[in-house]
Amino acid sequence: MTEHVILRHRDIEGLDQLDTYLENGGYKAFESIVRKKSPQQVIDEVKKSGLRGRGGAGFPAGVKWSFLTPDVFPRYVVANADESEPGTFKDREIMERNPFQFLEGVAICAYAAQANVAYIYCRGEFWDLTQELDRKIEELHERGLLGKKLFGSKYSLEMFTHLGAGAYICGEETALLESLEGKLGQPRLRPPFPAAEGLYAKPTVVNNVETLTNLPPIISRGAKWYSSIGTEKSTGPKVFSVSGNVNHPGNYELPFGTTFRELIYEHAGGIPNGLAIKAILPAGASAPILPATDEVLDTGMDYESLSAVGSSLGSASIVVIDETVDIAWVESKITDFFEHESCGKCTPCRDGTYWMKHIFDRLMDDTAQPHEIDLLHSVGIGIQGKCLCALGDFAALAVTSAVERFRPEFELHVVEDSSKAA
Repeated sequence: MTEHVILRHRDIEGLDQLDTYLENGGYKAFESIVRKKSPQQVIDEVKKSGLRGRGGAGFPAGVKWSFLTPDVFPRYVVANADESEPGTFKDREIMERNPFQFLEGVAICAYAAQANVAYIYCRGEFWDLTQELDRKIEELHERGLLGKKLFGSKYSLEMFTHLGAGAYICGEETALLESLEGKLGQPRLRPPFPAAEGLYAKPTVVNNVETLTNLPPIISRGAKWYSSIGTEKSTGPKVFSVSGNVNHPGNYELPFGTTFRELIYEHAGGIPNGLAIKAILPAGASAPILPATDEVLDTGMDYESLSAVGSSLGSASIVVIDETVDIAWVESKITDFFEHESCGKCTPCRDGTYWMKHIFDRLMDDTAQPHEIDLLHSVGIGIQGKCLCALGDFAALAVTSAVERFRPEFELHVVEDSSKAA
């Protein structure tokens, strides 16, 4: 892309300062809708743009807003800034370097949802960033860009931050709402969905930081312009977080549909020491692992294309694994993570991740028996589709896909003579 839409701070120095942001068109989009457009018109424009949620699910944002229960107030908007997915670090860069575009996006969403209060739920480790966001919010108040009767209208908006306590599960929107209400951060049974009964049992929109940061340019430049970027069903730019065995890890803003090959070799600088790629985790820990075949490397990074090759894009945390890395070891680390982060509410997830971890402990000690590879796969299958939230599925898919696609690497850790097993 010749220009950045989300990571605009890379093109404009000092964009984290309000004066600079205003000089470059900041808050014009929010002011224009408050003065001239109805909430429904904003929702319709976002629908036309094709904007999909960037938190992982990829659900159309405008459609999500339209599910709010009619004529029930108050309503709330919650920005999900609980960025906890391994390998994902895009939202932090946005909030640190382009915070006002994000905050303007929160305001646009709040106006469309007819909400007068918005919350920004930040992961516990973002305590320093959250303090800075509080200062930015206060600055917006001082400039008349937040508060009562904005731009001479009847619309009022207040915005608050809320710091989590470092739980991965609170990235799931209903667990996030429970935590925001001061309760234990565990997923809710659905239905009802947040659009009907969310924060304080009122209609609520929950959107990811990157999703909301797309809104000011959509309003300013129009849905037609936005939908011209990317693919037909995955529109707009996407920030890809690249880590692992690459020369230049980092965030790269590119159109949906860009191939893994282009991202890894042209933007991330290729693999250190000229080694070959063995595998790719396209969504951090939360999607099936992919072997780095030519077909996969030439696959476009969008929701439909990733599904076609047997994985998913999620929040686009691309972890590159070279030929020297043991896939069984990678999956043992992923299982450790999910076992630790399981909230324990669902038995399949709580017990399943526990037993997968114990099998991996034996595999990593090279004391596992041959049948335990199939047992590991069987436990993963037993978790899938049986939990209140996606954490159990994420843990299971990571393991089952690895066993199916890289079984020889697991077999290297078993002992044929059971008398040698612990």
